[in-house]
Amino acid sequence: MKNVSIRQLRSLIAIEKHQKISSAASELGLTGPAITLQLKQLEDEIGLSLFDRTPEGMRPTAAGRRVLDAAHSVQERLRTLDEELTAFKGGKRGTLRLGAVSTAKYFAPRLIAAFKDSHPAIKIDLFVGNRADTIGALREQSIDIALMGRPPADIKVNASVFGDHPLVIIAPSDHPLAERREISKAEIAQEEFLVREPGSGTRISLEIFFADVPKKLESLGTEMGSNETIKQAVMAGLGVGFISAHTIEQELQLGRLAILDVVGMPIRRQWFSVSRADRAQSPAMGIFQRFLTRRGPRYLPVIPKTYPHETLSTSR
Repeated sequence: MKNVSIRQLRSLIAIEKHQKISSAASELGLTGPAITLQLKQLEDEIGLSLFDRTPEGMRPTAAGRRVLDAAHSVQERLRTLDEELTAFKGGKRGTLRLGAVSTAKYFAPRLIAAFKDSHPAIKIDLFVGNRADTIGALREQSIDIALMGRPPADIKVNASVFGDHPLVIIAPSDHPLAERREISKAEIAQEEFLVREPGSGTRISLEIFFADVPKKLESLGTEMGSNETIKQAVMAGLGVGFISAHTIEQELQLGRLAILDVVGMPIRRQWFSVSRADRAQSPAMGIFQRFLTRRGPRYLPVIPKTYPHETLSTSR
C-alpha cells in the first residue's frame, strides 16, 4: 500500500458514487482511460479486484469496500485538515511558545488569561527564566516571543514596546527613609543594597545609576538570585532593594514595603516583546503581538503608592 496515491483514492470514491467510469471521470475532470488506469494501478498495488463490472454498473467487492472505507476516512481527514490550516492562517488556532524574564512572571499570567478570553483556540506554552536563560531560549528558537526589558544585542531581533517598566528602590515600610522626600543619590548610596546577579537587567540599570558615585560599583551590594528573595530580605531588614515596581504590587498594598523617593528615580525602562528577525512570523505570533500593542499596558501591575510627583504604572 506504500504507493497508493490520494488521486487514486479520489477516483475510487467517484467510481463508487457514480458506478460508471465515464461519470467518475467527468466529476474529476479527467478522461475515462485515465480513471481506468488509476483503478488498475490501485488494484495491481493491492493485488485484489476492487470492483465487479456488472450490467447495473461498477459494484465494490468485499476488498473494495474496505479500501473505500479507508478512502473516505482519508478524504474526511484531509477536509478537516484544510479547515484547520485555514484557521491557522487566520490566526484563529495555533500554538505560541511565550518566554518571559522572571520579572515578567508577575503579570504574564493575567496577560495570557486576557488573551485566551478573546482567542481561546490559540494554545500558549509559557517559559520563565532569568535574562540569560530567556535570551538562550530565543537564540535556540525554543520560544517564539520573549517578554523582557532591554532586547539582546547579539541576536538580530524585532522588538516592540508594549508598556512602561519603572525600576525603584524599596525598603521596609518602617525604614527611616520611607517618609523622606527627594533623597540624594549620595545618601542612598550609603545604604546596604540587595541586588540581582551580574548581567540582569535591573543590575545593569543600578550600575548605570551609581556610575558617578565614587567606589560604589566596587561594592554594589549583596547579590541575590531572584526578586522574591530580594523582597523577603528587604522585609526582614537586611537592606534596601533595587527592583522592578511591577514585582511589588501586593507588598505595597499590604504595607510591607515602601518605595523610597530618591532623586533620579524611578528609572524608566520599557517592556518589549522580542522575536527573532530571521524567522517568519506565524499567524499566532502576529495576533498576540497586536494584542500586546493594543491592550498589553492595561494588564501591567498597578502600583498604589507612588512618588508624589509621578505615576509608576500605566492606567488600565
